[in-house]
Amino acid sequence: MSSNSIKHHLNDAILMAYAAGTLPEAFNLIVASHLSMCDTCRASAESYDALGGEILDQSGTHEMSHDSFAATLSLIEGGPVDTIRAPRAKDSVLPQPLQDYVGGDLDAIKWKPVGMGVKQAILPTSREASARLLFIPAGAAMPDHGHHGTEMTMVLQGAFQDDDGYFARGDVEIADSELHHTPVADIHEDCICLAVTDAPLRFDSLIPKIAQRFLRI
Repeated sequence: MSSNSIKHHLNDAILMAYAAGTLPEAFNLIVASHLSMCDTCRASAESYDALGGEILDQSGTHEMSHDSFAATLSLIEGGPVDTIRAPRAKDSVLPQPLQDYVGGDLDAIKWKPVGMGVKQAILPTSREASARLLFIPAGAAMPDHGHHGTEMTMVLQGAFQDDDGYFARGDVEIADSELHHTPVADIHEDCICLAVTDAPLRFDSLIPKIAQRFLRI
């Protein structure tokens, strides 16, 4: 896929937070996935990395405690054991950072139905934010909803449309408390997305409200 076909990009605030290492794990995952596909945002991210490095170079040095080296070695020794990763899939729906995260392509995903043909797979991340893969049948609509916090949605296959525009593969929609929308999958292909949130969604209809606690959305 050409990077030129991506129309909806990450904003500067998110790219700066990513470079500074202040984003939750779930948000890091979607940013890394988008950067692997988007030359424009990758170039911006690299410029922020370079800026951060320059600031560190000019910030001077600080004396370390006498046991810093020993403490670092202890953390390394107590870290997670390396695992054998599945071979990288060619022509994958999932971008490389997401492949590495789930250990394969779509065949590694354990989908769970949530109703009306929609399926989801919740990914293990830190408690600061949640990440899930969503499978939305072609032409199907997600429930009308708003947001208590920030939701970022990246299209991996197909496309969807809402009041904010048309989002195809590689595009990222950034929604906040001001956006209330009803995403509808394009009729030509099933839509698969990576969605991350740092707060529960805000539903108006009764049934989604009831299901929310069970679906962890």
